[in-house]
Formats: sequence, C-alpha cells, structure tokens
Amino acid sequence: MTEAVRGMTGTGTRAQWPAVRPEVVAEVVAGLSARLQKRLDGAAAKLAERPVERTGEDWRIAVDEEVVLVLHAPGGVVADQADVRCGCLLAPACVHRAAAVTVCPLADGEPPVAEQAGAEQPGAEQPVPDRQADAPAAEAPTAAERAAVQHLHRVGTAVLAAGVGGAGAVLQAELLRAAHRARLAGLHRPAAAAVAVVTRVRAARSGEPDHRLADLVAGLRELLGLTTALAAATADTDPAASAGPGVAELRGTARQAYAPAGGLRLYGLFSEPVLTATHAGVLTWAVDAGGGLHTMAEIMPHTDAAAAAPQAVGAGNRVVRLGDAMLSHREFTRAGLAVQGATRSAAGRLGAGASVRAVRAAGADWTAEPLAGLWAEPPAAQVARALGAFTLPPEVRPAGSELLFLDVTLLGAVPYGPGGEPRLLAECDGLVVVLRAAQDHPGLAHRGNLALLATAPGLRLRVIGRLERSARPELRLLAVGQPPTTQPPTTQPPTTQPALPTAPSLALPADRAGRVNLGLERLQTADLTLPPRDTAASADGADGAAPSPSPAVSAPPTTPVHLLARRVEQAVTGGRAALSLGTGTAAGDRARLRSAGLTTGAALLDGLLGAAVDQPRDVFGRVVADDHGAFAAAWLAAAWYEEELASALCATAWSEAPATVLRGEAPAGP
Repeated sequence: MTEAVRGMTGTGTRAQWPAVRPEVVAEVVAGLSARLQKRLDGAAAKLAERPVERTGEDWRIAVDEEVVLVLHAPGGVVADQADVRCGCLLAPACVHRAAAVTVCPLADGEPPVAEQAGAEQPGAEQPVPDRQADAPAAEAPTAAERAAVQHLHRVGTAVLAAGVGGAGAVLQAELLRAAHRARLAGLHRPAAAAVAVVTRVRAARSGEPDHRLADLVAGLRELLGLTTALAAATADTDPAASAGPGVAELRGTARQAYAPAGGLRLYGLFSEPVLTATHAGVLTWAVDAGGGLHTMAEIMPHTDAAAAAPQAVGAGNRVVRLGDAMLSHREFTRAGLAVQGATRSAAGRLGAGASVRAVRAAGADWTAEPLAGLWAEPPAAQVARALGAFTLPPEVRPAGSELLFLDVTLLGAVPYGPGGEPRLLAECDGLVVVLRAAQDHPGLAHRGNLALLATAPGLRLRVIGRLERSARPELRLLAVGQPPTTQPPTTQPPTTQPALPTAPSLALPADRAGRVNLGLERLQTADLTLPPRDTAASADGADGAAPSPSPAVSAPPTTPVHLLARRVEQAVTGGRAALSLGTGTAAGDRARLRSAGLTTGAALLDGLLGAAVDQPRDVFGRVVADDHGAFAAAWLAAAWYEEELASALCATAWSEAPATVLRGEAPAGP
C-alpha cells in the first residue's frame, strides 16, 4: 500500500518520517565536508517541506525533479546508515542524506538486540535474564568511561553555551556521537540523557506544540549533572572511594532486568494513554494483595502524528499481554488477574514471558481493600514520597511513587494564581488544589472531561493524579471515581416520589464500576447528576434566586524564584551570549531575592551572570577559544538550586494551613 503525505512544519514534519537511531545521525553527519556542514540546517528545512511517499518499509522523498531520497526503515526505524540512500552524484557524502536523518525523529531506547532471547522490545516486553552485561559494574570507572564522560560533558557544555538558536544539526549530531560513545562504554543513563536533550532541542527549534522549555532545562541539568558527577568519580585516585552504588547508579543499565515475583493476585486500578514523538500506547496500573503497585504496557512505534492519539486510545482495547488472560487493558482496570510465575522489574513493570500464567479474576472497588489503602496515606506524606521519587533514575523508581490518591470536592472553574486565569479547583483536607489535564493533546479525552467536571461544583470524587511540582498544590488528573459513602443507610420506607438530589454526583453506567480513565474514556453529561437550580438556590436560603457563584479563592503568596529561573531558561534558549547581555537588571533581581530570604539564590545569580560575561581574551583583547566549563558549572549550580527550591516550595504548599475560601464573592472573568 502506498500512502503519500505532504510534509508540514512543526510536529507534522517529523511525524511523517520514520524514526532514526541516534548513532546513524552521528555517522551520516560526520561524513559531510566542512562546507556542506554549514549548509545542513538550511537543507534540512527545505527537505522537511518536500512530499513524502511511503511504500511498505521504504520512505521516498523527491529532492528535486531528478533526485530521489530513499529511507529504508524496517519497523519504522532507520537502524543503519546504509539504509539512507540518495540518487545524487555526491552520495553518500551528500547533504541530502544528512538533512534527512536530521528531519527524522530520534528512535527511543537502546538498539534492538534481536539475537538475544528475552530482549525487551516496545509493546512486546519479555523478562530479561540476569546477564552480567546488563548489571552496572561496581569497579571504578575505566579509561574508556573517563574518555566518554569528558567527551559528553564537553559537547553538552557546548550545546548549553550555544543555546537553542545556535545548537544546529551539526552540534546535535556531535552530541549524538558522544552519546553513542558513552553507550558503548556502558554509560547508559548519560547516553539516554544526551539523546533526550537532542530531541528537545529539535522540538524547540522547529516550534513543535508539545515543546516545553522546562523539559529542555531539566534534560540539560540531568546530562551535565551526570557527567559532572562521573567526572568527579573518575578524578578520585582511590578506586574504593569512587566505586560502589553511587557510580553504578550514575552508569545506569542497558535494559530492565526482570526477577521472579511468584504468584500475584492483581486488582486493576486505572489506565492512561502514552504519547511520545515516536511511540503511542497505553500504560495500565494494578495493585497486588499487599497494596503494591505494578504496571503493564502496550506501546508501539508510530510514524503519523494524526494517527498517534487514536493509536494510544485504541491500545486500551488491546488484550493484556500477561499469560492467557483474554481481557483488554480497559476491562482489566475494573477486573482482576490471578498470576503464576510472574516476573517483575525493579520499577514494578510486569514481564510477559512464556512461563507466566494468568487467569481472569474479580476486581475490587476503589473504596475496598486492597485498593482503598492507597487513599489512606495523608496528602502531605504522599507529596513527600512523590518528590523523593523524582530524584531517582526512572529504571529504579518505584511504580506509582509519583502518583497521588486523594478525596476531593470540586469548587468549579475559579480565577486563581498570578494571572487570574480560570482553573478547575478542588478542596482536599482544607487545601485548595488546582486540577489540570494530564495531557493537552486534543485527540485525548483529558481536556473535555475536565471541562465537563468544571460544570459541577460541589461534586465529591476519589481521584488519581500525578503530582505537578509547583509552589501551589497542583495535580494532573488521570482517573476519577466514586467517593466513599459517608451517609448512613436510611431505615425509612421508600416514598412514592424520589428525593431530588441536593449535590452533584456521578451516575456512571454499571460497566464502568464507578470509575473513569480520563485519558481513554469520555464523560457524558448523563454521567453527572446535577441538582435542579431551584434546589441549589433553596439550599442557600434564597428560594427562587440564582444559584450561588463559584467561590473566589485567594492565591497563595509567591516567592520570587522566577528571577533566577528565567536566567537559567534564558541561558538555554539564547545561550551564553544572550545571558551576558542581560546584566543590566541583575542588581535589582539580586536585591529582591535577598529581601525574600533567598541569599544563596542571589549569590548564584551573581555567579551565573559573571561567568557568562567573563571570557578569556588574548593580549589584544580578543575573545579566545573557551571550553565554557566555568559557565556550565555556574549554570548547573543555579539550575540545581532552583530545582531543590521548587521541591521545597511544593512540599510546603501541601503541608501549610488551609487556603482561604471566600464564599459568596463572584469570581472575575467567565
């Protein structure tokens, strides 16, 4: 079947192309001459606008009337530079091949190892035997590791100094080459961080709608932090001092190893859609009899942005890959499984090996054990657990450690925060919590469901969400369900007329078992039981009057962390040169930070701006070559301080005294 799609800017461009292994990008770009490397960014921009035609596993791009470029991508991934073929006279050292791999999205994860039984593949996960190669070594860093760390740190620093605007295709390819070298040396975690940085730089340069500057800042902070820590370990002359779990954790692992978990009685909890630049699918959460969390995934590559969201939603209807269980992910969220011979990764992901046996079993309500125990932990303790989990590598982070399980009462859409924008707010143990969509993609159900919930102030819900680290309590909603019953059963005989509801409530069909997966399932108006307007008015003692407006909520006081954060972000977007031009307002920013008690932040801001301006010069006053090491160190210190301060403010927001709710005041705005 042949399908033709015309390239577009932004997300549409990369999504119509196959993914490419990062090392392939590095090899192809390295084959260009210096003259052609200067033309690479412009050539990539032009090629991205050309029509793309897919025939089976080949993507064909007409460069002009005579030249055709062919990308051979088995499984949607270009895995070898020989699979990038161009018909021009300069091939294979032509700019067209390099431009093509620059436009293609980067493939996620490690290279496939087809010859090793049990290697984990997206969407077809298998238990990995305990191989020595997969376990991080405990000895001190080797010479190859030291060289790879130095190379990766040097190129990562160059990317930071150049900023998004200056980090073109050539510098991106050099970072991918350094990442490949680090992976070959066994430094899997730094290599993955470098690939993530390139992906986010590309998204920023092309203006993709899902680009978030905070993600790029976090990626660079992770990369430079890992290489700095590893360099410090390699500089230690005592091998015993540099060895141990710290270095092993910095190295990371190539693949997740699965250990035997024996028999498990699992209860379905919820499912969420997964969308990345190259993959789409579903992640399903389950709870065992002891209250431990586990995950199962059905994630596959995609090459079409228009089909990615439907693929993620449709994955919820695919059969759970666990033994012989014949139920879908969506069905399992309301049912259970009895598993024998289970295998489990350190992060709680269940393996789907041939020895696993599973049969369908009964599920459990969110208000019944063992699921109800997830909501028993106080919110402040849950937040502390989630913030601690953010500091752990993803491969060892306990399953569900970033999730919050709360009982809330909706307050409706209320102006909140510095800008006064309407937000869906809820009350939880005296705190006002901002409820946000887990994902903003219009093809998913999150936004529509939140808009409907905003029409039902007073609705009590039991919710599951992912903590949004902020100076005020915020939660990205993943699933909602019926709250625990607080009213005792009535002993009065039934009346001929049913009582009218006095407060909103969920009225879900029986097949939903009192819960909704907000990213996969759409709430309907009929799923909410709303009290009549005159009933709501009577409850306020004004029969026949208009219902009470949504409450106006006082926003918490702000800490001027943004004065430092914006400089950290400015360095990432504009590079060292842009930051060196912004020293005019530095004195005022430092004064405001000190007046707020953030004296360390003021000192770090001063050091960052000073490092941006302070460049070595020759005897004639000309700027000479600089490795940007001092600037990167100053930026990293400021970035980590901002990170730790944000976590501290978030923890404080969830543990402070209840926010003030002023009922009876009409909110500003719609």
